[in-house]
Amino acid sequence: MPRFFGHQFVHSRERAASVCFLSAMGSSGRWILWTLCVCFTALENVALRVTMRESSLEVIQGDFVVLPCSFFTSSPLSRLNIIWTLAPFSSPETPLQVIVYDHGQVIEDPSLIGRVGFTGIPWSADIILNDTRVSDAGIYRCMVNNPPDPADPGIGELVLSVLAPPSLPVCQWDGHTDMGGSVTLSCSVAEGVPIPEIRWDKLNPEEISLPINMQGDLSGSVQIVNVTSQTSGLYRCSATNLLGTENCYVNLSIYSTPGGSSGILQGVLLTLSMSLVLLALLVLMVWLHRTGQNGRWREGKEEEDVCYNEIRYTASLMKRSFV
Repeated sequence: MPRFFGHQFVHSRERAASVCFLSAMGSSGRWILWTLCVCFTALENVALRVTMRESSLEVIQGDFVVLPCSFFTSSPLSRLNIIWTLAPFSSPETPLQVIVYDHGQVIEDPSLIGRVGFTGIPWSADIILNDTRVSDAGIYRCMVNNPPDPADPGIGELVLSVLAPPSLPVCQWDGHTDMGGSVTLSCSVAEGVPIPEIRWDKLNPEEISLPINMQGDLSGSVQIVNVTSQTSGLYRCSATNLLGTENCYVNLSIYSTPGGSSGILQGVLLTLSMSLVLLALLVLMVWLHRTGQNGRWREGKEEEDVCYNEIRYTASLMKRSFV
């Protein structure tokens, strides 16, 4: 009798109910059999149920995770159909098909081949996801359909978060490194979950934290105006979350403006030129002065010589006239 009842339970609830009624009318254990029959008949009326043992999961990038999905059905599993889909956080409006079990055949999404698989098919719809990536994060749905159960499939849902350390940030600078100019230091990171905190520091001569302007969640900049020689030094951008820290650096050197240096040099040269001219004029004046005095002394001497000769000659002539 139990074997006959089991056969009828699988194939037809009407025949199971009639057998239960006959059994209850003809044996001393009719009440027990009647209770069992009512229970089994009720089970046949239960619709397919899907249960998610977890509503949300977290996994570190690169690790594996098991996504649980349990189901209950009163029908044979010969036509069992299971579909897992993913609605990524980056584009929830375009869900992706992850893996399918249909009539004993498993079909994986081409982008996930080798990374996803069922763990207990056909008795369980659990799947395992290996070598997890940030792009694997999102809302996963497990849909189970098992004809001749009701047409609407059972659906379960869970949220998967993939944690990742910050990627290596990229540091850049833009602006004028001449005295009095302005410079902008920028830093961006491609990924990190949770979202990394970005900060800028000047490392020497002492470490100083700089005010930062955030441009979105993954990029931040610092603007330095009216730069001087004190602005020169090594600057560091840090991206930090609970999984680690990554850094990049900018070595900033501030130079004197070419125009200012040229002006100073020109002023020095002009001063030297004027000094040389004045010195030359002074030397010329001294030379002229000395030349003039020498000329006058020579003229005076010549005049004296002329006069002396005239007197001598005259005396001589006078002496001769008296002889």
